Amino acid sequence: MKSEDLYPKATKELADKRSALAPEMMEAWSNFSKTVFREGALSEKTKQLIAVAVAHVTQCPYCIRSHTRMAMRKGASREEIMEAIWVAAEMRSGAATAHSAIALDEME
Repeated sequence: MKSEDLYPKATKELADKRSALAPEMMEAWSNFSKTVFREGALSEKTKQLIAVAVAHVTQCPYCIRSHTRMAMRKGASREEIMEAIWVAAEMRSGAATAHSAIALDEME
């Protein structure tokens, strides 16, 4: 099964519907997003690489596509993007390993 069969394509029409149903919240979210991704103590490129990594942990296909695209626009190389994804993979598996302490504790 293709991802297109699971997830609707992100379109302007869908964005407009989302906004029409909750315009104030959509505007607040949009302003928040723009503020978060602005150049600051971290570069825009670094923020996009973080977003690529987090998108892989949260497994959001829309976020993976959009933040990978934005990371490239902000100057990230393919190697930097892949390395960010590997950091995310390690953190996710590391958390599972660390949380095994809960199961080990419960088994006592």
